[in-house]
Amino acid sequence: MKMTSKKMRDILQARLQHPAWSLQYDTKKDTLRVFDTESKTGVTVSLPGIINKWEEQKDQAVDEVVYYIEESLKATKKNHQLEGKENKIYPVIRSTSFPMETKDGKKLLTDEHTAETRIYYAVDLGTTYKLIDEELLVAQAWSPERVKEIAKFNVRSLPIQVKQDVVADNVFYFFNTNDGYDASRILHEPLLEKYHKEKMGDLAVAVPHQDVLIIADIRNETGYDILAQMTMSFFTNGLVPITALSFLYEDGELEPIFILGKNKRKS
Repeated sequence: MKMTSKKMRDILQARLQHPAWSLQYDTKKDTLRVFDTESKTGVTVSLPGIINKWEEQKDQAVDEVVYYIEESLKATKKNHQLEGKENKIYPVIRSTSFPMETKDGKKLLTDEHTAETRIYYAVDLGTTYKLIDEELLVAQAWSPERVKEIAKFNVRSLPIQVKQDVVADNVFYFFNTNDGYDASRILHEPLLEKYHKEKMGDLAVAVPHQDVLIIADIRNETGYDILAQMTMSFFTNGLVPITALSFLYEDGELEPIFILGKNKRKS
Protein backbone atom coordinates (compact mmCIF):
# COMPACT_ATOMS: atom_id res chain seq x y z
CA MET A 1 0.00 0.00 0.00
CA LYS A 2 1.32 3.42 -0.95
CA MET A 3 0.99 5.77 1.99
CA THR A 4 -0.29 9.28 1.30
CA SER A 5 -0.80 12.29 3.55
CA LYS A 6 -4.56 11.75 3.45
CA LYS A 7 -4.23 8.10 4.50
CA MET A 8 -1.81 8.98 7.29
CA ARG A 9 -4.11 11.77 8.45
CA ASP A 10 -7.00 9.29 8.62
CA ILE A 11 -4.89 6.76 10.56
CA LEU A 12 -3.85 9.38 13.11
CA GLN A 13 -7.36 10.74 13.38
CA ALA A 14 -8.64 7.26 14.25
CA ARG A 15 -5.93 6.85 16.91
CA LEU A 16 -6.29 10.31 18.44
CA GLN A 17 -9.90 10.18 19.58
CA HIS A 18 -10.52 12.46 22.56
CA PRO A 19 -13.58 14.62 23.34
CA ALA A 20 -11.45 17.71 23.96
CA TRP A 21 -9.18 17.33 20.93
CA SER A 22 -9.73 18.68 17.44
CA LEU A 23 -7.57 17.86 14.42
CA GLN A 24 -6.64 20.53 11.88
CA TYR A 25 -5.01 19.57 8.59
CA ASP A 26 -2.95 22.20 6.75
CA THR A 27 -2.80 21.15 3.09
CA LYS A 28 -0.27 23.84 2.17
CA LYS A 29 2.26 22.88 4.85
CA ASP A 30 1.20 19.20 4.88
CA THR A 31 0.98 19.20 8.67
CA LEU A 32 -1.51 17.91 11.20
CA ARG A 33 -2.28 19.91 14.33
CA VAL A 34 -3.96 18.32 17.34
CA PHE A 35 -5.56 21.05 19.44
CA ASP A 36 -6.79 20.65 23.02
CA THR A 37 -9.83 22.89 23.46
CA GLU A 38 -9.57 22.74 27.26
CA SER A 39 -5.94 23.80 27.68
CA LYS A 40 -5.97 25.90 24.48
CA THR A 41 -2.72 24.30 23.37
CA GLY A 42 -1.79 22.04 20.51
CA VAL A 43 0.88 19.93 18.84
CA THR A 44 1.77 20.11 15.15
CA VAL A 45 3.49 17.28 13.29
CA SER A 46 4.84 17.02 9.74
CA LEU A 47 3.06 14.28 7.77
CA PRO A 48 5.85 13.69 5.19
CA GLY A 49 8.30 12.96 8.01
CA ILE A 50 5.90 10.45 9.58
CA ILE A 51 5.26 8.80 6.21
CA ASN A 52 8.99 8.38 5.59
CA LYS A 53 9.33 6.68 8.97
CA TRP A 54 6.28 4.55 8.24
CA GLU A 55 7.93 3.27 5.06
CA GLU A 56 10.63 1.70 7.24
CA GLN A 57 8.91 1.04 10.58
CA LYS A 58 5.20 0.67 9.67
CA ASP A 59 2.97 0.62 12.79
CA GLN A 60 5.88 1.49 15.10
CA ALA A 61 6.18 4.89 13.42
CA VAL A 62 2.48 5.59 14.04
CA ASP A 63 2.78 4.41 17.66
CA GLU A 64 5.69 6.81 18.22
CA VAL A 65 3.94 9.89 16.88
CA VAL A 66 0.71 9.10 18.76
CA TYR A 67 2.71 8.71 21.99
CA TYR A 68 4.55 11.98 21.31
CA ILE A 69 1.28 13.88 20.76
CA GLU A 70 -0.50 12.36 23.75
CA GLU A 71 2.38 13.03 26.15
CA SER A 72 2.87 16.57 24.86
CA LEU A 73 -0.80 17.44 25.38
CA LYS A 74 -0.85 15.85 28.84
CA ALA A 75 2.12 17.99 29.80
CA THR A 76 0.29 21.22 29.01
CA LYS A 77 -2.28 20.48 31.73
CA LYS A 78 0.19 19.99 34.56
CA ASN A 79 1.05 22.70 37.08
CA HIS A 80 4.73 23.16 36.27
CA GLN A 81 7.37 24.35 38.71
CA LEU A 82 10.87 25.58 37.94
CA GLU A 83 12.16 25.70 41.51
CA GLY A 84 13.88 22.45 42.36
CA LYS A 85 14.05 21.48 38.67
CA GLU A 86 17.10 23.51 37.75
CA ASN A 87 18.81 20.44 36.29
CA LYS A 88 15.81 19.83 34.01
CA ILE A 89 15.92 23.16 32.13
CA TYR A 90 17.33 23.06 28.59
CA PRO A 91 17.47 25.17 25.44
CA VAL A 92 15.45 23.93 22.46
CA ILE A 93 16.22 24.81 18.83
CA ARG A 94 13.34 25.58 16.48
CA SER A 95 12.88 27.14 13.06
CA THR A 96 12.31 30.90 12.96
CA SER A 97 8.84 30.12 11.58
CA PHE A 98 7.92 28.44 14.87
CA PRO A 99 5.41 30.53 16.91
CA MET A 100 6.83 32.88 19.52
CA GLU A 101 3.73 32.68 21.67
CA THR A 102 1.19 30.04 22.68
CA LYS A 103 -2.26 29.86 21.12
CA ASP A 104 -3.70 31.57 24.20
CA GLY A 105 -1.32 34.52 23.83
CA LYS A 106 1.44 33.64 26.30
CA LYS A 107 4.79 34.91 25.04
CA LEU A 108 7.44 32.18 24.96
CA LEU A 109 10.92 32.83 26.29
CA THR A 110 13.24 32.99 23.26
CA ASP A 111 16.64 34.15 22.05
CA GLU A 112 17.89 34.94 18.56
CA HIS A 113 20.28 32.35 17.13
CA THR A 114 20.71 32.41 13.33
CA ALA A 115 18.67 33.62 10.37
CA GLU A 116 17.17 30.10 10.21
CA THR A 117 16.92 29.09 13.86
CA ARG A 118 15.71 30.44 17.18
CA ILE A 119 16.35 29.32 20.76
CA TYR A 120 13.45 28.44 23.07
CA TYR A 121 13.68 27.19 26.64
CA ALA A 122 12.00 24.17 28.19
CA VAL A 123 11.57 22.28 31.43
CA ASP A 124 12.02 18.54 30.94
CA LEU A 125 9.13 16.36 32.12
CA GLY A 126 10.61 12.95 31.41
CA THR A 127 8.65 11.80 28.37
CA THR A 128 8.28 15.30 26.93
CA TYR A 129 8.99 18.91 27.85
CA LYS A 130 7.14 22.17 28.27
CA LEU A 131 8.32 25.36 26.60
CA ILE A 132 8.76 28.11 29.18
CA ASP A 133 6.63 31.23 28.74
CA GLU A 134 7.05 34.63 30.35
CA GLU A 135 3.88 34.22 32.41
CA LEU A 136 5.42 31.18 34.13
CA LEU A 137 8.54 33.20 34.95
CA VAL A 138 6.51 36.01 36.50
CA ALA A 139 4.38 33.58 38.51
CA GLN A 140 7.47 31.94 39.99
CA ALA A 141 9.59 35.10 40.26
CA TRP A 142 12.32 33.84 37.94
CA SER A 143 14.27 36.14 35.64
CA PRO A 144 14.81 35.25 31.96
CA GLU A 145 18.56 35.54 32.57
CA ARG A 146 18.41 32.86 35.28
CA VAL A 147 16.66 30.38 32.96
CA LYS A 148 19.05 31.07 30.09
CA GLU A 149 22.16 30.70 32.24
CA ILE A 150 20.94 27.41 33.73
CA ALA A 151 19.95 26.06 30.28
CA LYS A 152 23.34 27.02 28.83
CA PHE A 153 25.09 25.12 31.60
CA ASN A 154 22.81 22.07 31.33
CA VAL A 155 23.24 21.63 27.57
CA ARG A 156 26.97 21.19 28.16
CA SER A 157 26.20 18.42 30.66
CA LEU A 158 24.25 16.30 28.17
CA PRO A 159 25.90 12.98 27.29
CA ILE A 160 27.73 12.89 23.97
CA GLN A 161 27.20 9.90 21.68
CA VAL A 162 28.62 10.33 18.21
CA LYS A 163 28.79 8.18 15.07
CA GLN A 164 31.37 8.93 12.40
CA ASP A 165 31.17 8.35 8.66
CA VAL A 166 33.67 9.16 5.90
CA VAL A 167 32.30 9.86 2.42
CA ALA A 168 34.54 10.95 -0.47
CA ASP A 169 37.27 11.95 2.04
CA ASN A 170 34.84 14.15 4.01
CA VAL A 171 34.15 13.31 7.66
CA PHE A 172 30.63 13.46 9.07
CA TYR A 173 29.74 13.22 12.77
CA PHE A 174 26.18 12.38 13.84
CA PHE A 175 24.74 13.14 17.28
CA ASN A 176 21.46 11.24 17.62
CA THR A 177 20.63 10.18 21.19
CA ASN A 178 16.85 10.82 20.77
CA ASP A 179 16.62 12.61 24.12
CA GLY A 180 14.83 15.59 22.59
CA TYR A 181 17.92 17.81 22.73
CA ASP A 182 20.18 16.57 19.94
CA ALA A 183 19.75 19.78 17.94
CA SER A 184 20.29 21.75 21.18
CA ARG A 185 23.86 20.48 21.24
CA ILE A 186 24.63 23.07 18.54
CA LEU A 187 24.74 25.45 21.52
CA HIS A 188 27.50 23.39 23.19
CA GLU A 189 30.29 25.78 22.22
CA PRO A 190 33.20 23.71 23.62
CA LEU A 191 31.97 20.78 21.50
CA LEU A 192 31.99 22.84 18.31
CA GLU A 193 35.39 24.31 19.20
CA LYS A 194 36.80 20.80 19.67
CA TYR A 195 35.83 19.79 16.13
CA HIS A 196 36.94 23.15 14.76
CA LYS A 197 40.45 22.61 16.12
CA GLU A 198 40.61 19.09 14.67
CA LYS A 199 39.22 19.91 11.20
CA MET A 200 41.29 19.62 8.04
CA GLY A 201 38.83 21.52 5.82
CA ASP A 202 35.80 23.74 6.52
CA LEU A 203 33.66 22.96 9.54
CA ALA A 204 29.95 22.82 8.76
CA VAL A 205 27.06 22.23 11.17
CA ALA A 206 23.44 21.23 10.52
CA VAL A 207 20.29 20.76 12.62
CA PRO A 208 17.73 19.44 10.10
CA HIS A 209 15.37 18.25 12.83
CA GLN A 210 15.05 18.14 16.61
CA ASP A 211 16.69 14.74 17.04
CA VAL A 212 19.96 15.13 15.18
CA LEU A 213 23.03 17.35 15.05
CA ILE A 214 25.45 16.93 12.15
CA ILE A 215 29.01 18.24 12.29
CA ALA A 216 31.01 17.90 9.09
CA ASP A 217 34.67 18.35 8.21
CA ILE A 218 34.26 19.35 4.56
CA ARG A 219 37.54 18.72 2.76
CA ASN A 220 36.47 19.09 -0.89
CA GLU A 221 33.64 20.49 -3.01
CA THR A 222 31.91 17.11 -3.20
CA GLY A 223 31.49 17.27 0.55
CA TYR A 224 29.14 20.23 0.22
CA ASP A 225 26.90 18.31 -2.18
CA ILE A 226 26.83 15.32 0.16
CA LEU A 227 26.02 17.53 3.15
CA ALA A 228 23.18 19.23 1.25
CA GLN A 229 21.60 15.91 0.26
CA MET A 230 22.09 14.48 3.74
CA THR A 231 20.57 17.48 5.48
CA MET A 232 17.55 17.55 3.18
CA SER A 233 16.97 13.83 3.78
CA PHE A 234 17.04 14.29 7.56
CA PHE A 235 14.86 17.39 7.28
CA THR A 236 12.09 15.59 5.37
CA ASN A 237 12.21 12.60 7.75
CA GLY A 238 12.11 14.54 11.01
CA LEU A 239 9.10 14.60 13.31
CA VAL A 240 9.99 18.17 14.27
CA PRO A 241 11.83 19.68 11.24
CA ILE A 242 14.06 22.72 11.82
CA THR A 243 16.01 23.73 8.71
CA ALA A 244 17.41 22.08 5.57
CA LEU A 245 20.21 24.66 5.41
CA SER A 246 23.67 24.07 6.85
CA PHE A 247 26.01 26.52 8.56
CA LEU A 248 29.71 27.25 8.37
CA TYR A 249 31.30 27.51 11.82
CA GLU A 250 34.15 29.98 12.13
CA ASP A 251 35.35 32.18 14.99
CA GLY A 252 32.45 31.05 17.16
CA GLU A 253 29.88 32.18 14.58
CA LEU A 254 27.37 30.21 12.51
CA GLU A 255 26.77 31.45 8.98
CA PRO A 256 24.07 29.87 6.77
CA ILE A 257 25.30 28.50 3.44
CA PHE A 258 23.41 27.68 0.29
CA ILE A 259 24.79 24.75 -1.66
CA LEU A 260 24.06 24.71 -5.39
CA GLY A 261 25.57 21.83 -7.37
CA LYS A 262 29.29 21.89 -6.75
CA ASN A 263 29.36 25.53 -5.68
CA LYS A 264 28.86 26.85 -2.20
CA ARG A 265 27.63 30.34 -1.45
CA LYS A 266 27.53 32.01 1.92
CA SER A 267 24.30 33.67 2.97
